[in-house]
Amino acid sequence: MLVAALVGGSITNYVSAQQTAEVKTAVGTKKVWGTVDGVTIEGLVNGPSAAVADLQIACVFEYTEGDIFKSPALPAELNGMVHLDEALKGIITEVRKTGKFKGYALETLLMDPPKGSMGSKKLLLIGLGDRNNFDAELMKKVGSVAMREALRLKVQTVSFASDIKDAGIDSPTALVAGNVVLGAFDAYRAQAYLNTQHVSEKMTVKKLILLAGPPFFTVAGGGIKEAIDQLNAK
Repeated sequence: MLVAALVGGSITNYVSAQQTAEVKTAVGTKKVWGTVDGVTIEGLVNGPSAAVADLQIACVFEYTEGDIFKSPALPAELNGMVHLDEALKGIITEVRKTGKFKGYALETLLMDPPKGSMGSKKLLLIGLGDRNNFDAELMKKVGSVAMREALRLKVQTVSFASDIKDAGIDSPTALVAGNVVLGAFDAYRAQAYLNTQHVSEKMTVKKLILLAGPPFFTVAGGGIKEAIDQLNAK
């Protein structure tokens, strides 16, 4: 579980900060990092099965046998994707294992979870492709897909979990987090422009919640805040 980030400027400071020990932030901690175009951007320490939103987004790589349960994936007690799969009685593993959802980069799959099975009303999986070729730049495109789907579904609150750390990938937390934010608002602003031209329906998204694991909240937040600053400077 993690969150958003950004390219350029002092972002390297946040990437470097990941190499130092960070005090774990308590589960349930939340903080508004800022707003962009009237949309609140909030950080939350929680897993995708527990976060409350109209739409929960979770990311997965192409399937390999037992990938979310075996090392180098995080242990089950710390692994948000494991908790999400368990909450849905194994359906995520089933659709991946059987090839019904392959997890190709930017592939999507929308689910309507049984009432009470998880905190959010809908679940959207977004593929990250081959785990051995992961590049943080992909998260800009993932963020764009996430926002476009949220606007298409006409939801007001969106919760996003990249799940890269859960999968055991040693990714740059701040960079990943910021890129999600940058990509999301590229998509949001494109749709907002169409709205001003009267060829798009009213914008619905009011809040973007970015999930982070306890060790990554502060670093991710640094990337998120810098992304917000960059967007608001345009």
